[in-house]
Amino acid sequence: MTLKRSPSLTEQVKSTLKQRILNDEFEGGRIPSEADLANELGVSRTTVRDALSRLEQEGVVVRRQGAGTFVNEAGLQIKIRLEEIWSYEGMLEAHGYTPTTEIVDVSDRPADAATADALGLEEGEGVRVVTKRFLADGRPVIVAVNHIPLRFIQSPDARIDFHSPIYRILSTFCAQHLTYYVSEIVPLQAPPWLTELLKLPPHKTVLLSFDEVGYNQDNQPVIKAQSFFRDDVLRLRLIRRETLGV
Repeated sequence: MTLKRSPSLTEQVKSTLKQRILNDEFEGGRIPSEADLANELGVSRTTVRDALSRLEQEGVVVRRQGAGTFVNEAGLQIKIRLEEIWSYEGMLEAHGYTPTTEIVDVSDRPADAATADALGLEEGEGVRVVTKRFLADGRPVIVAVNHIPLRFIQSPDARIDFHSPIYRILSTFCAQHLTYYVSEIVPLQAPPWLTELLKLPPHKTVLLSFDEVGYNQDNQPVIKAQSFFRDDVLRLRLIRRETLGV
């Protein structure tokens, strides 16, 4: 198998190796040498080394001095990396669910003080509020509320597919590339409207939420978002590493 060269060649190699790891193709969990992989994939050893380094950062593989590189079974439990931007549909699929997206509400409203401050708007300036519910195998697990400044929306409403991931809506219909989020992870007591949308049982009233502001490549805020998760159904994991010298 030979991969085509492109600016993302390292990412291609990383994706190929990760898929082979998930398919349990490496006997005993041992990854072949950089030289063997480079020869098999038709790339340089440097490219393979960079791809393995990225997989190591993700916790997918571990390198043992003098022994080689091995699959990290514990790291494979990390389905979604919290520091990356991903769609909730993809997140649910990674956890083994069949996702469904429902549009709860799309409406235009004047920005309140907090939203205006977060997005650099004048208070009262128009924002489009898109509320979506995500189901896993038919069970409500996530509600997302997104605020997009009306000044960015360039397409007639009839053309906008609000079922699409929000980063795709921003790119396709607002000419804004979502580059990164600044996020706060906040526990909260579910209000009645959220209890109804997520079909929470009486004993389950505390939720995990992400309060986020998304920025474009020019470091300008383009979206304010809040997402609410049923953490009794959907578990979020991460790897915390030792910081050398601290």
